[in-house]
Amino acid sequence: MANGVWHTGYGIEINLSLPDLGHPDRPDLLREITRSVTDREPQLLECLAHHDGRECLSESGGKSPWMFVRRGRVGGRRPLVASHLPITHKATPAESAQHKATKERIVGTAARYGLDAEAEVSVANRRSVSDAVVTGPGGIRIGWEIQYHHLSPSSVHRRSVIAVEHGITPLWVAKDRTASLIDRVPWARVDDMPWKDIADGREMVIRGGYRHLEVWKCVPSGERHCLMSEGAGHCGAIHADWFVPALCLPQRDPVHIEDLVLRSATGESVPVYVPNRGNGRAGRHMWVSADDCALWQELVGEKTPLPTAPVEDEDDVITFAEQEIDRACRAGEEGWFVSDGRPQRDLDQPTGGFTLPRMPVQRSGDSVRITAVERAAASAALGCQPWELGLCAGCGQLMRRHGRNTAMYCNVCRVLLNGR
Repeated sequence: MANGVWHTGYGIEINLSLPDLGHPDRPDLLREITRSVTDREPQLLECLAHHDGRECLSESGGKSPWMFVRRGRVGGRRPLVASHLPITHKATPAESAQHKATKERIVGTAARYGLDAEAEVSVANRRSVSDAVVTGPGGIRIGWEIQYHHLSPSSVHRRSVIAVEHGITPLWVAKDRTASLIDRVPWARVDDMPWKDIADGREMVIRGGYRHLEVWKCVPSGERHCLMSEGAGHCGAIHADWFVPALCLPQRDPVHIEDLVLRSATGESVPVYVPNRGNGRAGRHMWVSADDCALWQELVGEKTPLPTAPVEDEDDVITFAEQEIDRACRAGEEGWFVSDGRPQRDLDQPTGGFTLPRMPVQRSGDSVRITAVERAAASAALGCQPWELGLCAGCGQLMRRHGRNTAMYCNVCRVLLNGR
């Protein structure tokens, strides 16, 4: 892999292994050379061997001596490497057929539901083209991006930002757990299946990217573990977290691509971004029901919009080895995976969730000291209406006290009273 390149515009040699690229007087140089080739002069960066008058293996092989810069992946490091153009993935006939069949299925589904749908929609003077745009009755526009081969994170962000700026909510479709778009933008993952099955209407389940909000009270009789304890303890607080349908209690029905076409366009399902509370630089994008989104925002007291600029996570931080430039042409050694495979990004684990502090014990005769957020959380965790909440006659904690088939004591107190 090449760690050096010639900048034809400035007439300078760039060392990609140095933090300042060998030019501390040009602080914007990194941003300039890592821009998408579609947004700059294609002949801006040149193979050093070609510039020095030596053999460029790419050119002698009938290809281009011009280059672009990307992040590599070597032993957990992310060095900058220069690769010859064109190296963008050319879809195989099977991938092209999959892509076309999925696009036609989305547009056809929208039409059956009475939604407006259009394929190959240009945005921002053709700076970006959505595979399909579905418009709901309320004017919601969903830009479906079917991405069955690798695309760099910067390209994913750039195209998503352009869509958002033009009133389109992006919805990226992947078939690979390692796809770089996962959790960087609103996304959905489907099975890798033959194009004929897609065209014939075979079931297309959303395997990743759609979640449900689960709220529960952390008590010994509960089926879920405590988010605050590494052991088997129970804190008595109310937890909330996001789960894929198969891990919900009880298990939820799977979401199909037809469901998401309809729900996203009508606003019944919406994209949310849930930050990782242990690391503010990372988080999860997901599609959820509008009701779950409203409850989550009420619980956590925040609204996180769609991203408007690229955000690096730990997996994208550039590492600089500070080496001498290797001036040999490395064409032919420039597979997209420099050495290591990409890690899985679509993980089924919960997000880390949110915990409301344990509510103070309430005593009958006192005014009930509970906030609107606590009341909403308690009613969700206990599966009852807010007006059904009341105080346990034993411990004074909130419980489902009013309505049909209710009791005076919570489950924990009933166990204690019965001596079990």
